[in-house]
Amino acid sequence: MSAGLSQASVKSQIFESLLGFLPDWVQITVLALIVLAVVASWVVKIKRKIAHRRAVRTGQPVHAAAQFGQGRGADYLGQYAPQQTQQPQPSQQQGSGADHLGSYAPQQAQPAQQPSGADFLGSYAPQQRQADGPSANASA
Repeated sequence: MSAGLSQASVKSQIFESLLGFLPDWVQITVLALIVLAVVASWVVKIKRKIAHRRAVRTGQPVHAAAQFGQGRGADYLGQYAPQQTQQPQPSQQQGSGADHLGSYAPQQAQPAQQPSGADFLGSYAPQQRQADGPSANASA
């Protein structure tokens, strides 16, 4: 590298030297993908700018990055915002999300005995043995 080259020139020389080792079809593909990425970023940037200008012009809330003092996303829901309920007293416990499911809440498990796999074996089920001592199967 010579001292007379600018930094942009040095970077372009490094880029060209890296691509120089690759076949032509790979070089063209890589350059096309880079150009496509740059153009796509410009398109997205312009679309966001146009949407921002339209929102400002029509008086709609602008969906920009939140800054200090700005409200939350729920502040912009309008008629779709959940209805405000009375604030609970400090002595009341606030319910969990499952408390608001209503008929969609999962059913509470019954304390009754659930059938096991052996209940379906019928005559093939092992016989229940009662042991007389601490170790009925132990041999002396």
